[in-house]
This record gives sequence, C-alpha cells and structure tokens, in this order.
Amino acid sequence: MKNNSSIGLMNWLQPKPETVLLCDSSAAASEMAFMLNGEWDGCNSLVLSKCDKVAIEAAARLLETSWCYQNTCEPILIRLEVDELLRRYAVGDRFFINANLRCAQLSELCLAKIDLSYAKLNLANLSGTNLSKANLMAAQIPAANLSGSNLSKSQLVRANLSGTNLSDANLKGADLSYADLSNVCLRGTDLRGANLARTDLRETSLEGAIFE
Repeated sequence: MKNNSSIGLMNWLQPKPETVLLCDSSAAASEMAFMLNGEWDGCNSLVLSKCDKVAIEAAARLLETSWCYQNTCEPILIRLEVDELLRRYAVGDRFFINANLRCAQLSELCLAKIDLSYAKLNLANLSGTNLSKANLMAAQIPAANLSGSNLSKSQLVRANLSGTNLSDANLKGADLSYADLSNVCLRGTDLRGANLARTDLRETSLEGAIFE
C-alpha cells in the first residue's frame, strides 16, 4: 500500500486542470489574460492555469466586463446592447461568441462574417439582415424573425431555429446539419446547395422553398 507521502507526490505531479473563461468581448479577454497571466485564444476566451475567482472578479470590475466559466451548464453573459455590438463590428471585431442578444432588434443590418456561435438570439428580429458567411454554430435562435435575411454560406450546425420565420431567406450553401428547423416557415426560402444532413424538419412545410 502506498504511503501518504508517495500519494501526495503523485497528486502534486498530476497536471492541474485549466480554467477557461468566456468574456463579453475579445478585447476584454485579451486584457484579462494579460492581467491574470493567462493565455488569450484570439477570440473572447482565455485559459488560466490557476482559478482565483477573487482576482478574476477584480480584473473584470476594472475592465467593466462580464464573464462566465466555459463549462457552465447554461452560461449567460450580461445582455449585449445593439449599439455596442455595432460599434465593435464597425471597428473590425467579429467575435461575439455566446453573446446574449435575446429579443434584440437587428433588422436590415450588415453583419457578414460575424461569429455568433453559441449566441442567445431567442425572439430576435434579424429580418433583412446580411449574415452571409456568419458563424451561428449551436446558436439559440428559436421564434426569431429571419425573413428576407441573407444567410448564404453561413454555418448553422446544431443551431436551434425552431419556430423561426425564415420565409424568403437566402440559405444558399448554408450548413444546416443537425440543426433544429422544426415548425419553421420556409416559404420562398432559397435552399440551393444547403446541407440538410440530420436536420430536424418536423412540422415544417417545404412548400414554396427553392431547391436545386
């Protein structure tokens, strides 16, 4: 039987689990990584070798940013205001991963190539918005309005679009594999070249949708 000292040595030699934090902007993640001696991933998350919640909270207060642990069951960041999103997008920021944009009014905007993966867009109004080549992987977009939007070549893998209005939307070449499109309006929707592998289309009418 191993003695306590050998067990303690083995525990000490074991690699320590890293802590991954998500911030509400890539700039905040970069600053927090610098302040906490962490590693910035170039987007809006950082990796810490040691989790010191007091230090994290202090850094977040100084930067006036919000954060959450990546492995949180349902990580919801403080609501991102539309004006702030547009300001950051205008200066070149494209990373809004896990952003809380529930019920946001985002119609008739140009948000091409934006990264909204894992974002919360429940009940949001995105009608007529240009989201071409956007990353919406695993985004929560139920009961939203995407009518007339441009989602060509966008990534919607595992996205939840149940009950969403996608009428007259452009989904040419979009990846909708494993997405939830149950009870969705697809009247006049252009689905030419879209990947619909394993897509949930229960109670969804494809009448009027455009295919190859």
